[in-house]
Amino acid sequence: MVCPLANFEEVYRTDHGAVYQCSRQNCYWLEFAGDTTAFKVNDFFAFKKKIDAIDISAMIIDPSRTADFTILMPFRTPRCFVLDINDVLNLRELMNGAKFMIELNSVVNACLKAIPVGCAKP
Repeated sequence: MVCPLANFEEVYRTDHGAVYQCSRQNCYWLEFAGDTTAFKVNDFFAFKKKIDAIDISAMIIDPSRTADFTILMPFRTPRCFVLDINDVLNLRELMNGAKFMIELNSVVNACLKAIPVGCAKP
C-alpha cells in the first residue's frame, strides 16, 4: 500500500511503466505490468542487477517451453515477477533509464554544491 504521507517524484517513465522516488520513505516505487512495488534503495539496485543478468539469447535459443519465461522474486517485496522476453527487455529499459536519471541527478547536485552561489565569473 502507498503511504498517504508519501512524497513521490517521477524518476523515469516509459510506455511500459515508471519509477518513482519517495523522499519521505527513502525508497523507490516501480510501476510495471499493472502493479506497483516498493523497494529500499539497495534492493532496487540489486533487482536491477538481476534483470541485467538475465540471458536473453539463452531464452531465445532454448526450445523448451520453460525457457520462454523467467521468474524473479525481489528481496523484501511480496511481488513475484513472471517475465517473458518482451517483459525483460521493457523492464531493462525502464530500470536502465531510472538508474541513469538517478546518477545524473547525483552529478548535478554535486556540481551545484561545488560551485558557491555568486562566485561564478561571466
